[in-house]
Amino acid sequence: MEGKTGIISRLMREASFFDQPLAPRCRLAILIGVLALIPALFFPLWHMTFRSNQYPDGLSLHIYASQLEGGKTPQRDDLREINALNHYIGMRPLLESDFSEFTWLPFAIGGLALLALRATVIGKMSNLIDVFVLFAYFGLYSFWSFYHRLYLYGHNLDPTAAIKVAPFTPPLIGTQVVGNFTVNSYPGLASYALVTFAVMLTAAILLSWKSAKAQKQ
Repeated sequence: MEGKTGIISRLMREASFFDQPLAPRCRLAILIGVLALIPALFFPLWHMTFRSNQYPDGLSLHIYASQLEGGKTPQRDDLREINALNHYIGMRPLLESDFSEFTWLPFAIGGLALLALRATVIGKMSNLIDVFVLFAYFGLYSFWSFYHRLYLYGHNLDPTAAIKVAPFTPPLIGTQVVGNFTVNSYPGLASYALVTFAVMLTAAILLSWKSAKAQKQ
């Protein structure tokens, strides 16, 4: 009986943690995280550059939450140039219409911000945990979706293309040689903004946990 009583008591203590109010400094951390999300709507999530002997200054591709954008100079549009090169190796052109993510990513980011603000106003740990879990799912799914799309673009090549290359997956992060191009891929400011949001949510949870622990002592 004592063992069962101890388990029940522990479960009750754990449940009480989710019902505890958020301290002011926890709410401040959440607000900082929400403010950090703003750049995610206006700055690139990811950058890719392509360099070769023909393009020593490189071609650039910037991936936003709602659009694709190539580097632009008076002489060329990099996205158009990249698609022309992709045609020679049998890769599908990069078209915004093929990226369903562009229709929901901005709304998902805005929804996370609103849910975080709701958690701040209601001031309960359970609401904050809900936002954190949703963000973790959103982040993992987005990361997988990006990698999967890169895989499909590099493996569904036209066998009748003028230039034959082995199927490949462009790098998600880092550098890779594809044909006579060196491809670099790295996160942009918007990705760092999303990471900051996650860090602030984590900080708010830890602060609340420490506060609850101190009150019990």
